[in-house]
Amino acid sequence: MNDGGHPEARPKTVDAGNIQYTCPMHTEIIKDGPGACPKCGMALEPVSYTDADQENPEYDYMKKRFWISLCISVPLVMIAMRGVWPGGTVIESFVKPDILLWIEFGLATPVVLWGGRPFMVRAWSSIINKSLNMFSLIGLGVIVSYTYSLVAVLFPSIFPESFRGPGGHVEVYFESSAMIITLVLLGQVLELKARAMTGQAIKSLVNLAPKKAIRISHEGVEEDIDLGSVIPGDLLRIRPGEKIPVDGEVVEGLSSVDESMITGEAEPVAKIPSDKLIGATINTTGSLVMKAEKVGSETVLAQIIQMVEYAQRTRAPIQRQADIAAGYFVPVVVLIAVIAFIVWTQIGPEPRMVYALIASVSVLIIACPCALGLATPVSIMVASGKGATMGVLFKDAGAIETLHKVDTLVFDKTGTLTMGSIAVEDVMPSKGWDEDELLRFAGSIERLSEHPLAAPIVSRSIEKGIDLGQAEGFGSYTGKGSAGIVDGKKVIVGSSALLDENGVVCGGLVDIADRLRSDGYSVIFVAVDAEAAGIISLSDPLRETALDAVQHLHKQGLRIIMLSGDNIKTAKHIAERLNIDHVIAEVLPADKVSVIKGLQDEGSMVAMAGDGINDAPALVRADVGMAMGTGTDVAIRSADVTLIGGDLRGIISAIGLSRAAMRNIRQNLFWAFIYNALAIPVAAGILYPVFGVLLSPMIAAAAMSLSSVSVIGNALRLRRFRPPLLMER
Repeated sequence: MNDGGHPEARPKTVDAGNIQYTCPMHTEIIKDGPGACPKCGMALEPVSYTDADQENPEYDYMKKRFWISLCISVPLVMIAMRGVWPGGTVIESFVKPDILLWIEFGLATPVVLWGGRPFMVRAWSSIINKSLNMFSLIGLGVIVSYTYSLVAVLFPSIFPESFRGPGGHVEVYFESSAMIITLVLLGQVLELKARAMTGQAIKSLVNLAPKKAIRISHEGVEEDIDLGSVIPGDLLRIRPGEKIPVDGEVVEGLSSVDESMITGEAEPVAKIPSDKLIGATINTTGSLVMKAEKVGSETVLAQIIQMVEYAQRTRAPIQRQADIAAGYFVPVVVLIAVIAFIVWTQIGPEPRMVYALIASVSVLIIACPCALGLATPVSIMVASGKGATMGVLFKDAGAIETLHKVDTLVFDKTGTLTMGSIAVEDVMPSKGWDEDELLRFAGSIERLSEHPLAAPIVSRSIEKGIDLGQAEGFGSYTGKGSAGIVDGKKVIVGSSALLDENGVVCGGLVDIADRLRSDGYSVIFVAVDAEAAGIISLSDPLRETALDAVQHLHKQGLRIIMLSGDNIKTAKHIAERLNIDHVIAEVLPADKVSVIKGLQDEGSMVAMAGDGINDAPALVRADVGMAMGTGTDVAIRSADVTLIGGDLRGIISAIGLSRAAMRNIRQNLFWAFIYNALAIPVAAGILYPVFGVLLSPMIAAAAMSLSSVSVIGNALRLRRFRPPLLMER
């Protein structure tokens, strides 16, 4: 089953009884219940966490089998190895050696057939599905050692001298087959426990949502209900100290709400009627009554969780290299085991066949393709979860990988470096015109415009109680301004260039506008019937964190470019205040894509940060698009990375986390390759000619189990990641 593309396209789990499961290594595998992956045999994990306390049933399943198998295997090993521990041979005074062999058989059989049943089933499934994996090797190794021992007990006379020890008896390896199963079970328990920790960030997000809500009936009666029973339109009471249950708006009351889990801002936000509320944020002081608007999977918190879950299920491009290696891995290991067996039978010491059997089984058991397969996905899972806790949402694993390569960061100015809350600073009419008259003509045209500078002009007009007129023949000129007919007069609102094109002489207004732009203001010209009526200056304050963010991004070695549709003087003023490397101003929205492409053609790896509708194409074109969470839905959906609170320092966190994750992945891949490169030859007996050391299959099983656990353990270190900005404080 396909994973569905964008999070909205994926099936959403509603209740814990309908949880879907997926494989961390093969995320395209999705099942309606727990089980094992048909490709790699690994235990499936929940696609989504409807309950933060839910456990993967595979963990309890494996833990139970491990403890029972361990209780059986310990006495089995003590009997089988009675000759190597003090006083062990005394047992032969009470029980004959032949009987002890049958006792070993009796103890080993339930461990192999019951304790090892999940592995045998997965091994057989791997053969049926033609997808050999770790369990293929485990199953083959256990079957060989157990079957050989069983035949040795039942028919010892059929074995030639090459199978017999110094005393003439045939060695059995029931304890090896049982301990292999027990140790692999232990590895599975440790691995499942560690893998559960990789989803801790998701569970923490799920825990943010309250379990209950207080609903107010039409009669005014208040009742406690489950969160899942809330529907849009319900009136809900939120008392001081309680969490907002769902997304909605205030209908009654005054209070302050702690929205730090979304915005990252510690200062509570004042709320009055008609203000929006976000589910899982905390009401701090007063009592509120809210109307529910978005519930269930439509809330902001649910969308964040879905994005993180989706990112965790995607595959990074670097994983393809590991997949290719893993595809050849099992056949190569089987071939090495066969070669080891043949070499030992030909040139090994007596009993040759025994040594050959030990070496080949050890090779099969010690190899661990799962360590290679897990190297990338577990790091991606931890990194994407960690990012969510810092207000950084990665769209997929590819975004995490690509971001660490970025060397050029392009900022859109308005709404990204600035607050996007543009306001009219001054209205300067020309001689013969008054301020209200100028605002009336400008506002009448601008209320039909979608340009960011239009709304503040309309707002100022309304604030002053000016009755705006009806504009006819409205026309918008991208990147220049707008025009139309108001009260029978042709009105032009926009840049001096637009006025020039229409034959309007701006005169001294141009000099005034230049001075204002040099101070960082945006300037709008207004002309009525081919006469320059005046100018309106507007300002957009910088984000408080902009300077801090740019300084630290420079320290990370990035080139910073500002892209703006503003006049070059205004843009340069902003760039100088922020110490930005390069400014590209007076850029039309359609040309932003060309600018990004030009930088890429120069060989730069480009990330683009923006927040508006006109930024969406450029965000898509960039190697990594980064959207401000306070921006438009279109920009956020187009981006590879979303900064939930709109804090520019989130970019520092995102880049730092991306670099840490890729270091972690490379470490995992390196150690996984090194482990197998060293362990397999040792298991085959390469050290025996020099040191007389031949690896026991039991030690091989322990080493194999720990290799996967070590990869996961290394990935879990990403949970302790701290952004460079915080580390300096």
